[in-house]
Amino acid sequence: MNASAPRAATIVDVARVAGVSRQTVTRALHDMPGINAGTRERVLAAARELNYHPSRFGRGLVKPAGRTLGLLVGDLTNPYYGELASTVLRLAGERGWNVVMAEPGSLSDLAGATDAVVGFTGSSIEVPRAGAPNLPVVEIDPPHDHPGHGRVEFERAQASRDAVSHLLARGVRRPVVLDLLGPEGCSRRGRAFVEAFRDAGVEPAVADRASSWADLAGDRPGAGPDAVVAFNDLEGFRVLRDLRTAGLRVPQDVRVVGVDGLALGEFVAPRLSTLTIDLTEVARAALDLVVELSGPRSGEAVRVVPHRFVARDST
Repeated sequence: MNASAPRAATIVDVARVAGVSRQTVTRALHDMPGINAGTRERVLAAARELNYHPSRFGRGLVKPAGRTLGLLVGDLTNPYYGELASTVLRLAGERGWNVVMAEPGSLSDLAGATDAVVGFTGSSIEVPRAGAPNLPVVEIDPPHDHPGHGRVEFERAQASRDAVSHLLARGVRRPVVLDLLGPEGCSRRGRAFVEAFRDAGVEPAVADRASSWADLAGDRPGAGPDAVVAFNDLEGFRVLRDLRTAGLRVPQDVRVVGVDGLALGEFVAPRLSTLTIDLTEVARAALDLVVELSGPRSGEAVRVVPHRFVARDST
């Protein structure tokens, strides 16, 4: 006979393990006055041990009203973040969830006022321990894996290979990859393109994402790159502008690829080739992980959503 699924811990379980009353557990978890530091830490330790979070998500999702999701979003001047936030808001609304959206610097306030947090910020999310033990946190495309957090990973390897094959088939031999360079070198997205070019026998140049065409071409514009893989679509639009200003033709002189699949890419001239991703699938995966993390946990909570390459006029 199959063993039954593990039961989610309750406030009674936390009180029993910590050796205190339910009222004391409530005061400790919500960082309320009237409790000393040693008792609070004992309660928090018990909550961590039992993987308990006082969340309406964790009580079976029975009542549709009153569940609140915190949504941390990066730079909203980038349409990519706005498109994803809009998708999360729509899908969460269909589930009857309330959504509070904030910038990454507001995490401390958000953690104490929500039942779970979804973050898409471009940086790792650190949740304060006090007042939010075992708060379900889902990170979308995080730069690093964070133990205990759910994550939606973006799979770019195949789409990057498809883009590279497309470029090489059109004669590209001097590509440059614009990337967000850090102490460890390329980001995950930049590394996917670099490895795809190397596997095909071409060594790409790598430059900072904000490099101008003058920076890339140097004193010999004719010997400059014949293809630019931009860090994202916004940088791709900037590259298209720089090339036009320099009197170069796209794609005849230089081919350009972006990453993100912004809808706006269909309306620029030339239309931008890009690595796109289904944002509805991304948002749905994140919300499903919120539910998964709110119950008994077993192993990593991960979903993988692939990019795909879309060839347009710029290549």
